[in-house]
Amino acid sequence: MDFDFAAEQPKLVQLLIGVAAFLVVVAVVLILVDRAPMRRRAWIHATILLLPALLLLGIGLVIPAIRTTLLSFMSGDSRQWVGLDNYAWMFTQPEAVTVLRNTLVWVLLVPLLVTSVGLVYAVLVDRTRFESIAKSLVFLPMAISFVGAGIIWRFVYAYRSGDQDQIGLLNQLVVAVGGEPQQWLQDPPFNTLFLIVVMVWIQAGFATVVLSAAIKGIPAEIVEAAKLDGASPLQMFFRVTLPSIRTAVVVVLVTQSIGTLKLFDIVRTMTGGQFDTSVIANEMYNQAFRYGETGKGAALAVFLFVLVLPIVVYQIRQRREAAR
Repeated sequence: MDFDFAAEQPKLVQLLIGVAAFLVVVAVVLILVDRAPMRRRAWIHATILLLPALLLLGIGLVIPAIRTTLLSFMSGDSRQWVGLDNYAWMFTQPEAVTVLRNTLVWVLLVPLLVTSVGLVYAVLVDRTRFESIAKSLVFLPMAISFVGAGIIWRFVYAYRSGDQDQIGLLNQLVVAVGGEPQQWLQDPPFNTLFLIVVMVWIQAGFATVVLSAAIKGIPAEIVEAAKLDGASPLQMFFRVTLPSIRTAVVVVLVTQSIGTLKLFDIVRTMTGGQFDTSVIANEMYNQAFRYGETGKGAALAVFLFVLVLPIVVYQIRQRREAAR
């Protein structure tokens, strides 16, 4: 493949100019730091290190957040001020209410199911002979992207009419026991539950690893004392194990709640939000980029931020308390 230097010369010149400008800036900073008094060098170092991060934070987060908030009070073409009309649409129109309801179902079920499955699995495989293999198997789905997992599970739920051979694993099992194939992803409200299964399948490995590490951190003296007192396995779990790993359980619940609120890939890949399966992130994309309703999309984005913010604040407080 031939490389045309003449055609690429402007780009190469721009690259050299950028490198030269970077070297000049670095040289100036080093000279200023070297000539500054010793007492001020710490402040200069801190400013140099923090300034790029603060600048990028402002460009990539603060300014877009302010602009999105303003757009949420404007019409779809961003030309007219409509006040709270977009938020009123969100809580009054049936299609928008369905989106909020689905998001609530996801946020309630996914963290609980992921944490429960991970906790039970961690307890069952703890200190067993094949513990490492068992953990590796449950953690494998974490290596798959949400889009990849969605494609895999679309084949699991694939449907064909009864007179055709089934390519979907679930319908093949149904037919094998004498049942009729079902359109699993097209029948609300159960299709949302089938999508939730995919999320639980992916995230259970994360919960297992975190909670298993917490279980191994329980002091042996506490476990031995409980056994000497005659505690049954069930009592050991609820009175010793669970209270001892409470912090890890909270971390998993909070992490999964934030991830679930931002969920987009699975719904987009498997149903596209059709058949009453859409969630806030998917509907935000549809309104802003497919339907040209920038105001409604921005309102959904602001509402999503409001939902995530309390969870983030709670997590920050928990970390501060743990650090103390």
